[in-house]
Amino acid sequence: MTQQRNEILTSPAVDKLVTLVEEATRATKDSPRRFIEPARGTLDRAKSRRHHIIFGRRGSGKTSLLRKAGADLTLRRTPVAFIDLEAFKGHTYPDVLISVLIETMTALDAWLGSAGSNPSSKTSYWKRFFGKPDRPPLKRERVKAVREALQKNVAELSSLLHAEDGAPQTSKESSAVKNSTSSATDVKGALSYLGSSASLGTMNQRANSSELSSEVTEQRKRDKAAFLHRRIIDFQKLFEQIVELSGSDAYIFLDDLYHIARRDQAHVLDYFHRILKGRSVWLKVGTIRHRTEWYHHGDPPIGLKLGDDCDDIDLDITLEKHELAKRFLLQILDQLITEAGLPDHNCLLADGGTERLVLASGGVARDFLTIFRKAIDVARERGKTYRGERINAEDVNMAAGEHDPSKRDELKRDTIGERARLEQALRAIQDFCLNNKVNCFLVERESGSRGQDLLGELVDLRFVHVVESRTTVRDDPGKLYTGYMLDISQYTGERRRRELQMIEFWKRDEVDRIRRSKYVLDLDSLSRAV
Repeated sequence: MTQQRNEILTSPAVDKLVTLVEEATRATKDSPRRFIEPARGTLDRAKSRRHHIIFGRRGSGKTSLLRKAGADLTLRRTPVAFIDLEAFKGHTYPDVLISVLIETMTALDAWLGSAGSNPSSKTSYWKRFFGKPDRPPLKRERVKAVREALQKNVAELSSLLHAEDGAPQTSKESSAVKNSTSSATDVKGALSYLGSSASLGTMNQRANSSELSSEVTEQRKRDKAAFLHRRIIDFQKLFEQIVELSGSDAYIFLDDLYHIARRDQAHVLDYFHRILKGRSVWLKVGTIRHRTEWYHHGDPPIGLKLGDDCDDIDLDITLEKHELAKRFLLQILDQLITEAGLPDHNCLLADGGTERLVLASGGVARDFLTIFRKAIDVARERGKTYRGERINAEDVNMAAGEHDPSKRDELKRDTIGERARLEQALRAIQDFCLNNKVNCFLVERESGSRGQDLLGELVDLRFVHVVESRTTVRDDPGKLYTGYMLDISQYTGERRRRELQMIEFWKRDEVDRIRRSKYVLDLDSLSRAV
């Protein structure tokens, strides 16, 4: 039987859509052409006069939010520095802090030379922000002076960065004392004043005058951290100049903090907090929650404390908010579909395909679009069959399986030394679900087990998804549990063979099917498994 051509999915409009989807999933330095808020007021909070840590899984829109906020602020002539911290993966403290400071000052220098100085009539520049500034350019002479100060600091920091920490250094200071009536007693007094480390170089006495010269030699080791601490006041004054010049606040966006070693994250945030505090410069930090340590208790404490020093913005729309996630994701997709010249998602997705696509994405926008793009290829390959022309659940299952290697690669890149234990934990969860022939499982809340951290990291890595934050078990009503779903990519190849039940957790009676103790995963056993 000759396979029939799928007329809808092989149309030129879908070819255009494929390109648009690929562009939408690729991060760029420019302001995003399309931006949809995951929750009302999120963008305004990202532009507010408050420090924020923006949490979200990979692909949840952290970078898009920061880029959009930066573009809007730039149109107000508000100074902005955007720093992608992935470039400093593998750097150690204090070099990582020096590198981030260099990039921050370089970015502010570039902003002053472009967005701060370009007239509104320079459309070739402003079109990348999809608008024109509502304020005149900053005063050129004052811009020049601040830029020179920034460039001077960048040069000093660059020299420090490439120097060896702990290397021996020798410094010499010379001084001279003259007295027309000095005597030997006066000379001894001068030497005593200079201290025991001073050495007498020369001493010439004449009839009515004397001259005493001395040289102090000091031996020490280079200490980069100490240098940075000594420069805090200087950097504070520099940021004050930028704020005064612009006549507005300034913003520093640190994107993907989780790429920096955990032990250094709080130290980087702490230093920026100290130089920005009270200076009308606001820090916005994008990161993954369970891969970040933003605060260390101690004397003194280090980092940013949520609720005191900063607030959080959570971009994760979990599958627990199924209808909200579905509406948000389809809104993103429909924007691209209409731009391609098609009505909406209903012309491409069957009902089962739409629901399965939402589940396969885990509520993450980039995964949603990527799996949709792969599902088009899957449906095109099978052609027009009894399954129909549109993308269905089985097409999405296969596309999700094809997307799994990309997520595995991200796990390898993001976790480095922790990769093995996370993969072992994932295998243990996968075995638990397959043995119980169900795609969901329960975990006791606030168990305090080390397995809780492992589970949290797997959630952030999008291999496990929260579907119910608060539920009970029928045969153990005194405890509270959280419901999770194993990512579809982890069992699509084995679901039919093992007759795995797909729990439609957004339906109340479906959740009741797993409210039994046999579906409770013991986190202590998960810890022991790794």
